[in-house]
Amino acid sequence: MPDPQRWRAPYYPIIYVRGFAMTQKEQDETAADPFCGFNTGSAVYRATPDKNKPAKKFIFESPVLRLISDFDYTDVYDNGLDVLDPDWEGALQPRSILIYRYYDEASSLLGSGKTPPITDFAKGLSDLILRVRELVCKEPRHRIMPKNFKCYLLAHSMGGLVCRAFLQNPALGHAGARACVEKVFTYATPHNGIDLAGVNVPRWLTHGDTHNFNREYMAEYLNLQDLFRKTGRTDWLPESVFPSHRFFCMVGTNRGDYAAAAGLSRTFVGHGSDGLVKIENASVWGVDDRGKFSAPSATAYTYRSHSGFFGIVNSEEAYQNLVRFLFGNVRVDVWLDVESVRLPPAIQGKNVDALYQFEFLASPRGKRWYLTRRMAEEDSVACRRHRDLIDPANKAARTIFLSTVFLDKNARLNKQRASLAYSVTLGVRVPDYEVDQKFWFDSHFEGGYLFRDALTVELTAPEKKGGAWTFAHDWQSDVVGRATTPLPSATKGETRVLTVPFENRGAPGITGNLRFEISAWNR
Repeated sequence: MPDPQRWRAPYYPIIYVRGFAMTQKEQDETAADPFCGFNTGSAVYRATPDKNKPAKKFIFESPVLRLISDFDYTDVYDNGLDVLDPDWEGALQPRSILIYRYYDEASSLLGSGKTPPITDFAKGLSDLILRVRELVCKEPRHRIMPKNFKCYLLAHSMGGLVCRAFLQNPALGHAGARACVEKVFTYATPHNGIDLAGVNVPRWLTHGDTHNFNREYMAEYLNLQDLFRKTGRTDWLPESVFPSHRFFCMVGTNRGDYAAAAGLSRTFVGHGSDGLVKIENASVWGVDDRGKFSAPSATAYTYRSHSGFFGIVNSEEAYQNLVRFLFGNVRVDVWLDVESVRLPPAIQGKNVDALYQFEFLASPRGKRWYLTRRMAEEDSVACRRHRDLIDPANKAARTIFLSTVFLDKNARLNKQRASLAYSVTLGVRVPDYEVDQKFWFDSHFEGGYLFRDALTVELTAPEKKGGAWTFAHDWQSDVVGRATTPLPSATKGETRVLTVPFENRGAPGITGNLRFEISAWNR
């Protein structure tokens, strides 16, 4: 492992930004914890949504400990002080983990007991970044000028809104601090607010600062008033402010194991959530200068709850996505392009409505966990209506973003197997057909599939620098567990595009393509 004291991309300082603490007790507990909860690990996970089955044992030591043991990162506490203390001395090594302790001021232990507004938290993050830049750049052997300094922001829940407020609102921080941020990774952040019983948290609900998740207020501190008036949403990330391709959203899908408020939270938030944040509200979308959609952020899904024993931060799945996003060197954006859908013969030509559900799972070779997991039983699937898929003018409906996968070729380059391989499973559920607004019972099998198969994809690195990558694939229904068939690629700028067709030409049936857009990462 290279010297962690040396300034070397992509191993930049990491700043953790914790989530919401409503009560005084929670804020005091946060202030009393050196790592504000990011040092908490887990020993259990759910293999299925069935809570009647026991949890599985899987030890995850915590993201902080794993970054220390796997990548030679270190904490910054010295003689009981942190970097914001005026008595803290010395330089800071690049591979440092810092905790933005913004609840210290709100706690009754270290502060006034009064919670500042979220806008103050955003300004404080700006100050912390500038302080970290100062301490890293003051060490001569780092040979890094302040204009070239970079850092990462990692945030849970409301912490992601603190990061976005700092990045998107020029009144809430220093432009020099914003220029330092290389990447942002959010866990279970309510980018489009929090809904209870289908209603957005009201702005007048200021108790415990719950109004931070009201979309009208969010639009103000996120500097999105114009877009909010047009769309009613706050999950927009202007590309001119921060590139969406350098923003990762880790989305939780396990509502059943979120135990906050004695289970009332998951009850009121409902299905399709992590128990607090709706899946549809947990990612961001890039917009260009004209306010038009440009690209989704990097996004992955995991069967984890908002927090607790089965929480998303203390999970192997989120950690593996995190380190590949920060340090990996291959990026794969996975899309699905629908070519056609066919109805059962008995209802062809009739007024039909139906909802197609697209499942997707991806895992590296030889691992017990998924980099992304979207399942119908977990309400995390991508959905499209039949009327939209057959509309020739609605091309956008037939193009479906599934997930982003980051890989690290250096971990696999060896004499035995100089390749990257991972398996993806694609499933398209048989929809509930409605004919003339009535459920069609005949020949319908609940839970069946129009298509379901696993695909193994193998990417082989060139033997010599500058050589070409080669790609192979096979559906498991053809070749079990291997990738033997060469896969041609097209180019899209610097991106290689691999297209794998899938089909069920029956009636009902579906045909289309899985599209893998592969690009270099961290060059």
